Amino acid sequence: MNIAVYPGSFDPTTNGHLDVIERAAGIVDKLIVGVLINPNKTGLFTIEERVEQLKASTEHLPNVEVRSFSGLLVDFARSINARIVIRGLRAVTDFEYEFQMALTNRTLAEEIETLFIPTSAHYMYVSSSMVKEVASFGKSVEGMVPELVQKQMAEKFSGMDPVTDK
Repeated sequence: MNIAVYPGSFDPTTNGHLDVIERAAGIVDKLIVGVLINPNKTGLFTIEERVEQLKASTEHLPNVEVRSFSGLLVDFARSINARIVIRGLRAVTDFEYEFQMALTNRTLAEEIETLFIPTSAHYMYVSSSMVKEVASFGKSVEGMVPELVQKQMAEKFSGMDPVTDK
């Protein structure tokens, strides 16, 4: 069985993430979406909220499972018997960082391969950071994130001043 892991912070889940998830799910037997717990970062959404967003957004994919994890990706991959790491690429600017990470992971766990999946062209401009910025100014992020995430972002940012974040 080919098990792959698609790791990320997913804060928030974007349609670009879902594009990569759907395409990866079509080429592996099982895809684990790993939501990274990073104690050094404060996200817009809690880990639990991000896991729930992804579960709701991928419920139509029977071979996709969503879990949170902390620590090194290669340790998580080994713990779930994943031999493949899926990484999405939006543009050439993503490649250098992702290539360095792939080489580092390969040094730490040579049995784990990295597979790069370029996002579909109409999601190349979508990033979690950009989506958060647009939403913080009260603008619509329709088409950039799943409808559930769009509603949750509107709730998070309602009444918030985008300049002071309060």
